[in-house]
Amino acid sequence: MSQGSEEDYSPRMFCSLTSLTWAKGYRQVEVLMLTLYSHPVMYALEDLICLSDNGLDTPNFFNYTEANCTKVELGFVLFAVTVLGVLFFMLVVLVHNITLGWLSEAMRSNTRGRYHYDAFVSYSGKDERWVVKELLPNLEQRGPPFLRLCLHSRDLQLGKDIVENITDSLYRSRHTLCLVSRHYLRSNWCSLEMKLATNRLQVEQRDILLLVFLEKIPPRRLSAHHRLARLVKTRTYLDWPQDPNQHQVFWDRLWAKLKPLSEA
Repeated sequence: MSQGSEEDYSPRMFCSLTSLTWAKGYRQVEVLMLTLYSHPVMYALEDLICLSDNGLDTPNFFNYTEANCTKVELGFVLFAVTVLGVLFFMLVVLVHNITLGWLSEAMRSNTRGRYHYDAFVSYSGKDERWVVKELLPNLEQRGPPFLRLCLHSRDLQLGKDIVENITDSLYRSRHTLCLVSRHYLRSNWCSLEMKLATNRLQVEQRDILLLVFLEKIPPRRLSAHHRLARLVKTRTYLDWPQDPNQHQVFWDRLWAKLKPLSEA
């Protein structure tokens, strides 16, 4: 930056719109230029010019600096907006998890150990045929003692908020029985039920969550569902056998696990 043939100095040292506005309005501002080959010289800001890389163009200092400062300011604004957006998203997720955990804990406390069902059955509506044809005859209709299962298609209260309905029913059941299939993995409601069940498992630290795989799920597909993938690695689960000769053994094991404590 120079007047005439002085050495080139970058205008970015003055790159602040606030400072520049003040300097333009305050006419007594001068700039002291120091070089290796001349004595210190004082220049007024309006007399300064900026040399380009090719040495031919000589834009006015104020115009050049305002243009470059505007670019810097815009970049900073975009950066700040991005950071605030990320922080806001994290805050929303945190508040959601805290609220859901509080709701789950409140519903658990309201039960005070009194259970209306032996098991809350978490399943996809597309697997309801299996529930009706296989699960109910071999669990509810087998006895005594007779098990009482909670099904969302039959036992949830009409007109009640669905999230509250699910949470209430899950905590009023001694166990949660998750019937895992490809349909189950694609269901948002099943994902919510799995989340509530795992939250309850962490709070109560009891063996209350049972997994039954109705079909083989590839590990790579299961890995995308983090809660379920962790459960599979740490808990024993049942596979629905393809061999009909193994069905009775399957139902015996499941019934023994779900039957009332007084009969255990």
